[in-house]
Amino acid sequence: MKWRSLEESGPDTDTRSLREIFAERKTLIAKYVPAETLAIHAQAVAELKTQSLAANILPAGAKAPPFELPDHDGKIVSSIGLLTKSRLVICFIRGRWCPFCVGQMEGMNLILPQIEQAGATFVAISPQTVKQSFFMHDQHKLRFPLLSDAGNKVARQFRLTYRVPAPQEAVYRRAFVNLPFTNGDDSWELPIPATYILDRDGAVLYASANEDYTERPEPADIVSGIRQS
Repeated sequence: MKWRSLEESGPDTDTRSLREIFAERKTLIAKYVPAETLAIHAQAVAELKTQSLAANILPAGAKAPPFELPDHDGKIVSSIGLLTKSRLVICFIRGRWCPFCVGQMEGMNLILPQIEQAGATFVAISPQTVKQSFFMHDQHKLRFPLLSDAGNKVARQFRLTYRVPAPQEAVYRRAFVNLPFTNGDDSWELPIPATYILDRDGAVLYASANEDYTERPEPADIVSGIRQS
């Protein structure tokens, strides 16, 4: 299934909320994906929620760990270097294979000028390889760095990681979502989607995460969070 980008959808849809875009994608998924497969994904999300993973992430008020990661071109990006210039917004995503990650990144791409005007820099972090990040950056015409977190080392410091449950792994394998190839390791580990706003000293001003990968903060709310922090 080819997921339309916001630009492909036409200018009349550019102002839609992320919630509306995701609702459309959920409808398409429900139409084409077997019910038993949907049930396996729902069960995986429910199990993560019982672990209260989102409630135990690195919280607002904490100090974010510094990191250095390669971007989509292989250039090393330092969080300390970024924070010397402005506040920093970070989105942790699963990868280019996830239609909800794609939708979120396209939404953040559209609102990037407002993020910068509010006095912040934006980056996204995923466990996918640099090559996969390059493909995603190029395909969706993204204007911000996509950083590759090999082995989820940074995501683990933010307390976001989990191992994909075996039934869901089997579904992904059948759907050709080859995480060992995409991420460059055999761990089958992913981060739950999360968004952070860091102050220039690295303090966490805002932290949001959800075990349900189909739920993400609205880009406009992130801009408001920067302005209000």
